[in-house]
This record gives sequence, structure tokens and C-alpha cells, in this order.
Amino acid sequence: MKKKVIRVSTVPVSLYLLLEGQLKFLNQEFEVIGVSSPGEYLDKTAEREGVSVYPIEIKRAISPLNDIISLYKLYKLFKKERPFIVHSITPKAGLLSMIAAYLSGTPHRLHTFTGLIFPSKTGLMKKILIYMDKLLCSCATNIYPEGQGVKQDLINYKITNKPLNIIANGNVNGIDTEFFSDKHLNHQDIISLKNQYNIHADDFVYVFVGRLVRDKGIHELVNAFINLNKSNTKLLLVGNFEPELDPLDENILHEIENNSNIISVGFQSDIRPFLQMSDVFVFPSYREGFPNVVLQASAMKLPCIVTDISGSNEIIENEVNGLIISPKSSAELQQKMEQVVSGKFDLKLMGENARERVVNSFTRELVWNQLLRAYKNLH
Repeated sequence: MKKKVIRVSTVPVSLYLLLEGQLKFLNQEFEVIGVSSPGEYLDKTAEREGVSVYPIEIKRAISPLNDIISLYKLYKLFKKERPFIVHSITPKAGLLSMIAAYLSGTPHRLHTFTGLIFPSKTGLMKKILIYMDKLLCSCATNIYPEGQGVKQDLINYKITNKPLNIIANGNVNGIDTEFFSDKHLNHQDIISLKNQYNIHADDFVYVFVGRLVRDKGIHELVNAFINLNKSNTKLLLVGNFEPELDPLDENILHEIENNSNIISVGFQSDIRPFLQMSDVFVFPSYREGFPNVVLQASAMKLPCIVTDISGSNEIIENEVNGLIISPKSSAELQQKMEQVVSGKFDLKLMGENARERVVNSFTRELVWNQLLRAYKNLH
């Protein structure tokens, strides 16, 4: 009989997007169960990965009463299923599932830190978040930072004294370099998509993929683009707004909605065509663990402009496969955006270097096999 592994995330889209293919791979050796808040992406995960799923509502924001209810439901599930491993990947799911797994006697309690929230916070909220991560780690048996930057923050803030092991070279799932490749995309389809969004053949296109929120540097990105004041440039935004959790300022929203050179296309299940129709990927995020989108854009041979933060600065080498700027600096971002459009850098060479780095260090097979080895080494 296969040993049970329960993978937990706060929202179902995290299981669906962040762990694409991984659950199916692990399910060959273990009986894998996916747990998250209910939603269509939980059902889609079950269908695509061929695993059982179990819906438990988990709020992303701090909500004491709801969190207690979620904790109890997780505890009851773990007592019933008696898993060999509980492995969580997002902050709230990590805290609640590690506590529940500890209380239910689950022998192996694993958490992957895909990013840390507290370094970017101040005051009481920062103290609360640090305490929560310390509590999470005290209940976990194995802790996996997604990259060197996350690992260093855990050490610097004395979150735990337990060993911190990075799977492969970082990133929670690795990249399918066959899927993220320009060779599968039809050139005529890209032209049609450009026509659909009124992007001309001689336009230079900057693209951002991710949640359209303050923490991703959208304010700096929009302001930098406006101040560029260059003809034949477009800014392509791929992702959803989150007004309840991290709203953008009204003037930024107004600019996105009314500037004809800023094109917001919402969430896209397949981002490859939007990467393919662009010239440079821009990702001015304030904090990350190990961003998938930078790896995906790199695999599509796009040079990336990223901020000097955990994860991003582990993927991008300045002026080799992209450019690195200071976080929260609209002026510095504008300067680099001007330089790439004016031809200061060999973008084709940067793009080739970007893909080569992903192929050599961040393939899906590498990450999956090392994670499976880590699971099998647990006794």
C-alpha cells in the first residue's frame, strides 16, 4: 500500500499553477491528496493530476475565528487519513496545516517557504508575522526555503534553528522547458493576437505577468512607462487585480484603464503567447520566494528587468540574461526601460542566455526527482 502524502495550499490556484504536474509525478510513488480552499481550480487539479482532493476553507488574511475552524477541519482530516507526510506551500496553509499535523501526530511535517511576507512589513504586523513563522517552524519537521534569499532571511531573523534545505537550485516546481519554448507557437497566431490588442509590428512591448498589486511594483512600473514618453512602445499587463487584499492607487488604475498604450488582458491560463509577442519582461516586485514567471519568461528567451530581491537575483545575472534594479525605484526602472528600447543591450543574446540558464539549472525533472528523493529518505 502506498504511503499517503497530503499537499496543502491556501487557495486552489496555488496547487493548480505552482505544482502543475508535480502531484501526478509524486502520485506514482505515494497516494497524494490535495487540500485547499474550495473552488474550480481544486476540481481542475484533481482532474489533471489524477489525485484526490479535499476542500477546506482557509482565509489568506488573518481571521482568528475562521482560522480556528480551518485548523480544526485540518486536524480532523489528518486524524482520519493518517498521512505519512503533510507538505504545505503557502503562508496561512503552512501555519494551520503544520499545527494540525503536529497535533494529529503526523510523523513528517514539511513546509516550503515560497516567499516571506514579514521582511517587507513594519511595526506590530511584522512582529505578528515573525511569530507566526516561528510557530510554523516549531511544528514542522522539515523546512525547505525556495531559494538562497529566503533561506538567508530565515537565518537572519532567527525564525528557526532547524536545518534549511533547498530542493535542487531553488523554485518549487521547476520549468517545463519544452512547454515554455517559442517553437510550439504559430507565428500567424501571434500576429493575430497583436492585431487584437492593437499592437503594431514596429511596437516595442514590455510585458508583466502576475497579480496587479502594489507589492508587485505596479505603481513603479506604470509611472516608469508613463515617464518614458516613447512612441511605439506598449506595456502589456497579464494578471488580475486584487482590490480587497492589495489595492492600487486610483491614479494608477485610471492610467491602466485609459492609457491606450497600456494593455491589461486579465488572468491568462496560457501566458506563452503574451510572452512571445513581447520584447522584454519587467518584474519590479518588492518580495518573492523564487518567481516562476521570471523563469518562464527566461525559458521563452525574454530578457528580464527584475528587482534586487530574493529569487529574482538568483535567476538573473545583471547584463548577462537581464537587468537588476533597486526595489521601489521608478526612476531606475525607467532608465533601464529606456536603455533596452534604445538598443544599448543585445537583447537577442540576453534572451539566449536566459533560456540556457533555465535549461541548465531549473528544469522540472531536476526539481521533481530531488523532491521525490527527499520524500523517500524520510523514515
